[in-house]
Amino acid sequence: MKIKKLAGLLLAAVMVFSLAGCNAITIDGEDNGAQGGENTGNGSIGFSVSTQNNPFFVTLNEGAQKKADEEGAELIVVDAGDDAAKQTSDIEDLISKNISVLIVNPVDSDAVAPAVKDAISRGIKVISVDRVVNGVEVDCSIASDNVEGAKMATEYLVSLVGEGAKVAELEGVPGASATIDRGEGFHAVADEQLDVVSKQTANFERSEGMTVMENMLQANADIQGVFAHNDEMALGAVEAVGNRDVVVVGFDATDDALAEIEKGRMAATVAQKPDLMGETAVETALKLVNGESVEKEIPVEVELITK
Repeated sequence: MKIKKLAGLLLAAVMVFSLAGCNAITIDGEDNGAQGGENTGNGSIGFSVSTQNNPFFVTLNEGAQKKADEEGAELIVVDAGDDAAKQTSDIEDLISKNISVLIVNPVDSDAVAPAVKDAISRGIKVISVDRVVNGVEVDCSIASDNVEGAKMATEYLVSLVGEGAKVAELEGVPGASATIDRGEGFHAVADEQLDVVSKQTANFERSEGMTVMENMLQANADIQGVFAHNDEMALGAVEAVGNRDVVVVGFDATDDALAEIEKGRMAATVAQKPDLMGETAVETALKLVNGESVEKEIPVEVELITK
């Protein structure tokens, strides 16, 4: 009888220990109980930026870091290097660090979706900045009105080259929401008032912008204007154009672009205020950490910059 009673007590103890152990199991520092539930992160903020090889995103990151430093918040920044696969890996790594909020600036708005969904399933709050995450409902989206900005830039281009003029379009990274939106804004005006004789991606890169523009000019020597989806490609186009009478308009208002506008080599650009976007993203993330409600969309105004 004593043996049976002792065995029963041992079995009960094992069961209690097992149940306690199941509740305590964690994977990479994450509480499994947080799956799909409330965030149980450590209060830190992860920031997955598309690239740091672009002045616009450097300024975006600087704005975010400045705000984090002011607030004493931990901001973990990872650079995807314009590689969608690396960004997925980066986000999974941030998830493993038990972050409370993920700020994501997608390389590709479609490709990043599964990783963002994984973060959300683990109770992590998500903010998209500058570019959206397609097919995923994030907690907040912070972005400029890229469509309206592109319309403004294209209307100004029309005023300089005249209706019916032959123009080219330098497109950004395929799949990026900024590429899609700026293309939409450009074509909303250009398809009605201009003759778009060539369009091709240059992946938001200056060197590619120069090479692609050189090829476009070889195929269409009478191009009169160019709309580039960002200033880096516009600056490459400026180099390719040289002394030709071709009007170049960009987007982002980087320091180099503003200098070229001042010299008269570039006609215009669209200011987005990336530092303000980065600052706003961290400010919003801290509200989410503290359990406060935030707006689903926070627009950052754009402005056409000319000489």
